[in-house]
Amino acid sequence: MTMHQTIDPAAAAPARATRVQFMEADDKDMLRAARDLTKGLGEAKPGIYWPDMLLSAVIGYAGIAVTILSSDLAVQIVAGLVAALALYRALMFIHELTHIHRDALPGFRTWWNLLVGIPLLMPSFMYEGVHTIHHKRTQYGTPEDPEYLPLALMKPWSLPLFVIVAILAPVALVVRAAVLVPLGALIPAVRRFTWERFSALSINPDFRRRPPEGDFAKRVRWQEAGVFVWSWALIGSSFVIGWQPLAIAMGVLSLTALLNQLRTLVAHLWENEGEAMTVTAQFLDSVNVPPPGIAAEIWAPVGLRYHALHHLMPSMPYHDLPEAHRRLARELGTGSTYEGANHPGMLVLVARIAKSTMGKRA
Repeated sequence: MTMHQTIDPAAAAPARATRVQFMEADDKDMLRAARDLTKGLGEAKPGIYWPDMLLSAVIGYAGIAVTILSSDLAVQIVAGLVAALALYRALMFIHELTHIHRDALPGFRTWWNLLVGIPLLMPSFMYEGVHTIHHKRTQYGTPEDPEYLPLALMKPWSLPLFVIVAILAPVALVVRAAVLVPLGALIPAVRRFTWERFSALSINPDFRRRPPEGDFAKRVRWQEAGVFVWSWALIGSSFVIGWQPLAIAMGVLSLTALLNQLRTLVAHLWENEGEAMTVTAQFLDSVNVPPPGIAAEIWAPVGLRYHALHHLMPSMPYHDLPEAHRRLARELGTGSTYEGANHPGMLVLVARIAKSTMGKRA
């Protein structure tokens, strides 16, 4: 008589590494592999950065122009979507600007601000000096982190509110640049309030930004002057060519902001309650959405689909992250700590966070 044993595939699969396992000690083998296997990578290549940024900006602005000028609703919808996606990609270079060495890409920061940051009222100073706190070993995931909220541990209503509020971002940016910035030039208390509360791309409502110093303060001044002038040019345009073009452009940018907020929602698992974490725990609280599939390249562009890997190697240029991932995945293999940060897609991640919040009902 032949005996047949039924094997549960879920039971046979190795347990997935989690943040909780590594709160006290790092996986030193993984950290060593990340260092050793990525030798030869890490140089920011102007031949990739410049064309990518410029083409994204050109397509984005052209898409807005078509959306405004076309009388065909279908064309407007398609052009608006293309514009939102292209400008989203162009904007995400702000993340690279916070990590690349200041001498790596001469002129890139200045031209990005002139072509993207200032026209979209999000100059690079709003992320520089802020995002680096998010990467500090003792501050990631704590109340001091400007880019962390324990969303998975909050009430169910917090998730839709977190996403929907992003739609108002373009209006808020216009008010900041056109009203608060000039008032702040005249009234120190307003200037301090604006800098502390409304001059950082952060999601932590308790974060207060420290005053800028040195060369950074000089960059802030000219970028603030730029957004002030541009914001009033936009407002003035509504008196010359009507309010519809500005409203359409703001609608496209609201979609861009919404895309970024959805990406932010699934950039981490948001399960930490304020404790300081090891590098490995930070990695496992963060998210990679690697190939196969191209959807993540659209909603998490410029290397952000490898966000967990980015937390292992923050200075790695976005164009080298795919190769770094391939090397680590191949060497460390199935069941490794490295695999614990890899997830299949946005919908699965949103469902996971939403399920967690359902247990937090009042």
